[in-house]
Amino acid sequence: MQDDELAEALTAALRGDAAAFAVLWRAHQPPLLRYLRVIVGESAEDVASETWLQVARDLRSFTGSPSRFRVWLFTIARNRAIDERRRARRRPEEPRDLIERDLPGSQSDVADEVIQRSDLDWALAVIATLPKDQAEAVMLRVVAGLDVAQTAQVLGKRPGAVRVAAMRGLRRLARHDEVRGRRDDPGHTEGV
Repeated sequence: MQDDELAEALTAALRGDAAAFAVLWRAHQPPLLRYLRVIVGESAEDVASETWLQVARDLRSFTGSPSRFRVWLFTIARNRAIDERRRARRRPEEPRDLIERDLPGSQSDVADEVIQRSDLDWALAVIATLPKDQAEAVMLRVVAGLDVAQTAQVLGKRPGAVRVAAMRGLRRLARHDEVRGRRDDPGHTEGV
């Protein structure tokens, strides 16, 4: 979606238009979830929900362009992710709900298996193995599409530190055994 379309949606959402807010959500939710999956793992959807709740609550006070909105959104998401990591350290959870696949005679969901094995999930899992600062820089730059200055603003770092972290992360990914294995596999045609 182009920035001019997002600008229209943002302007309408600021006036309280729910359909325009939905346009913003549809445009930003996929990269937001990918970023959060690397940062907080299985809690990504919960953190994304908390992020959007805060965005909905505070949207009237927002001023700026679609690119400033993206920075604002990812800053909120990062702060919610930090809160989630702190909460998880204070109160580690080990709940295990009985799920259908645990029942005798149940079969696994083929669609779920395909999703779990998709290239996107594989790529996000590999990126998650990077040091935290590198993973965040790579996700914000490559997946969220933020520029260096915007990424620096989200992370609260200098642009030079973001460039270095992203470069180191990408170099580390290029040397990662699984990435090299996929690159060398003649049967695998898709890249990361």
